[in-house]
Amino acid sequence: MNNITPYPAINTLLTEWAEGLKRLLDKKIAGLYLSGSLAYGDFVPERSDIDLEAVVRSPLTEDQLGLVEQLHRQIEGRYPEWAGRIECSYVPLELLPELTPPAAPRPWWGFGTLYAKAPAGNEWIINHYLLFQYGIVLEGPDFNKLIPPIDIHTVRQASARDLLQEWAPKIDDGAWLSNGHYQSYLVLNLCRILYTVIHGQPGSKKVAGQWVKAMYPQWTSLIEEAERWKYGGEMKRQSDAAAFLRFAVERVNETGLL
Repeated sequence: MNNITPYPAINTLLTEWAEGLKRLLDKKIAGLYLSGSLAYGDFVPERSDIDLEAVVRSPLTEDQLGLVEQLHRQIEGRYPEWAGRIECSYVPLELLPELTPPAAPRPWWGFGTLYAKAPAGNEWIINHYLLFQYGIVLEGPDFNKLIPPIDIHTVRQASARDLLQEWAPKIDDGAWLSNGHYQSYLVLNLCRILYTVIHGQPGSKKVAGQWVKAMYPQWTSLIEEAERWKYGGEMKRQSDAAAFLRFAVERVNETGLL
């Protein structure tokens, strides 16, 4: 696992996570995977998170959840630059064939907290498609051995639902939109949604941003500022981010995908 990414400290972190889980959960682990921007070459250390997925053979017990939480806290304590920037789902193997968000919640670590019963949203099938295509194995078989093939039309529909159900309500959430981090996160995710729904193929934030800037150059300044944002920085484009969100909703509605 020494050369799994170009970042030695992250490689060590990943090794500690995988070896720690194997020690704690043993044969209950079906597979451990690195996903997100580190997997498909779009990682920006000053802005990106570390995205992980653990597939377990059966739901974790309360005692096991406590041990997993302790492991994550120890890792983030040893790597303070990544504290609050590691996200990990603990998905029971039986849920993987689900193409729509399963009714059963699963444990999720994020923002420095373990949520024992986190519901899955529309990102469920999108993330699994990206894991199917780009996921890096840390332990176990290739991710595409654990799930059936995912049709791109299903992913496009999930992206459209994600926009309308999860993101569109943010238009009226002034407090949320006033946060520079959230502005950047929103703008870059809207680029990925537009790229997936209209272009018809999921892509990294970098690729999606380039495509949107070429297709809709009026948003170039906003997207480039979102791309430059780093943790600890500011972004004061609240009204522009809201306008871009309205624009994305209009373009997606025009497709008639839903």
